[in-house]
Amino acid sequence: MSRIRSVAASTLGVHRRTVLAAAGAVSLSAGVGYALRPTDSQAATAAEAPVATSRRAAPAPLTPYTEGTTLASVAAPRNGSGYRRLGDGPGWKRVVRDELAAPKSGRAGRRTTLAAFVQFTDLHLMDVQHPLRLEFLRAHDPHAWRPHEALTVPGAVSLVERVNALRGAPVTGAPLHFVMTTGDNTDNNAHCELDWFMKVMSGGRITPNSGDPRHYEGVQNSGLKLFWQPGSTARDGDKALGFPYLKGFLAAATREVRSPGLDLPWYSTVGNHDSLPLGCYGSHGDPYLTEAAIGGRKLMSVSAADARKLQDTIKKATDPKGAGYRDFLRAHARSTHRVTPDEKRAPYTRADYLKAHLDPAHQGLGPAGHGYSSANLDADTQYYAFRVSEDVIGISLDTTDPGGHYEGSVGTAQLRWLDRTLKDNKDSYAVVFSHHTSRTMSNTRPDPGRPGERRHDGAEVVSVLSSHRNVLAWVNGHIHRNDITPHRAFGGRSFWEVSTASHVDFPQLARIVELVDNRDGTLSVFTTLVESAAPHRTDHADLSQTGLAALYRELSYNAPGASRALAGEAVDRNTELVLKKG
Repeated sequence: MSRIRSVAASTLGVHRRTVLAAAGAVSLSAGVGYALRPTDSQAATAAEAPVATSRRAAPAPLTPYTEGTTLASVAAPRNGSGYRRLGDGPGWKRVVRDELAAPKSGRAGRRTTLAAFVQFTDLHLMDVQHPLRLEFLRAHDPHAWRPHEALTVPGAVSLVERVNALRGAPVTGAPLHFVMTTGDNTDNNAHCELDWFMKVMSGGRITPNSGDPRHYEGVQNSGLKLFWQPGSTARDGDKALGFPYLKGFLAAATREVRSPGLDLPWYSTVGNHDSLPLGCYGSHGDPYLTEAAIGGRKLMSVSAADARKLQDTIKKATDPKGAGYRDFLRAHARSTHRVTPDEKRAPYTRADYLKAHLDPAHQGLGPAGHGYSSANLDADTQYYAFRVSEDVIGISLDTTDPGGHYEGSVGTAQLRWLDRTLKDNKDSYAVVFSHHTSRTMSNTRPDPGRPGERRHDGAEVVSVLSSHRNVLAWVNGHIHRNDITPHRAFGGRSFWEVSTASHVDFPQLARIVELVDNRDGTLSVFTTLVESAAPHRTDHADLSQTGLAALYRELSYNAPGASRALAGEAVDRNTELVLKKG
């Protein structure tokens, strides 16, 4: 099967700008996103117009490198017990995985690059003063609130700085063509968080504060011993574990942050926290929650028994519309704290999410709409396809379930569109992006906006992907853990499912993905993990933007109840994933 023929040479005849990735390599279109089928994808602008600007390719081939990646070094604890400070630890070696094809000797000297990109996932940019937040669940579950949550914005900016400093793809040296975020870009589905996310990615000044612009109003200056009180010398539960007293922490955490924006085009995939209030209540849920989000009362503490009961209803999805949470808040009204109302905390809709991406103020290096278009607005959809390179297309799915709950699914129309898009572009390899993993697409509750449409689980998506010989990888997040799964297909192409750890929980990672043709009947998908640009070592007296980003990592390592398994095994980290060529 020829892989030189491009999608743009098919039915629409769309013209694409291309750049030479490296001497002797395939000519790439460096993240230029074109609608593949405008009437089907609901993701196109005019068929003849590009929706991204090509990144200028390097004038000469770059060389492989490890600096700035987890191949060279990974943050690791310096002391053995209590609150642990971090320093430079040994890197993670690359592991070759051969479950789907046998690697052949000499391939490093033959390979050519098909595409190279970066995946961000689960940034969870967080308004930590939001009245609807569930911090009080910590009375039952220690990890239901994290001591580092006020630093998500400087942490994310530091990740942008890391990507901007990369010299290209670490294995091949090819230029990186784009960044894809695979959802949970925000945390509380709040307008202010969406604004912060857009500015982190495309550049701008961000003040990660809501309510009273002069003062922080939340659990970390409440005096409640359940939460780390960084600016108080009083003993609390986290200080008993060694968390430090940091005078001025909250003022620093809520002051202006500056993001340079990515030096690459970027695309966006939606997650449950981007679509649903608190990531779990239906987008057509109880109106009381909308009013409470912008209101002046915040619940900060409940009994452990009440916390367990509410957490159980969320996990079991017995309250998808939030009516039970409404009643819970009303029952605890006398325990609430007064905060400053703020309309910027209102939940945003699918249309709001699309409009923010389409806003020219947030275009950065493109593409215009970051994958989305006015056609998505017209059709009320959040899935699309785009041209990655000469031989590769990208497909971004919307796996969130508007009916409620944090697990996902897709509707029949989207599943059919996915099948049709892969079929129509059979002469190009495909990389599929989503928020949910195949195993977490188990929620088939009907979409209130499309009540007659059936929802489909992860196994059905795997079945569709396995029926097409051009699918190389399914890249996703949601589980906050590195996990790479081989999928074998009978009569079709096998593919790899690449799930990447979040940037909110330690070890706070992103992933570089390189697709190469080994020119020996096999292909390889290389994955390389990166941390933010913040130094591993912290200085507790340094509350600068960089100092806060370093502290973000250290606090996340020490967060009570945090899993130590989110980095995954060696086979889930820095890898070469081998595939047979169709």
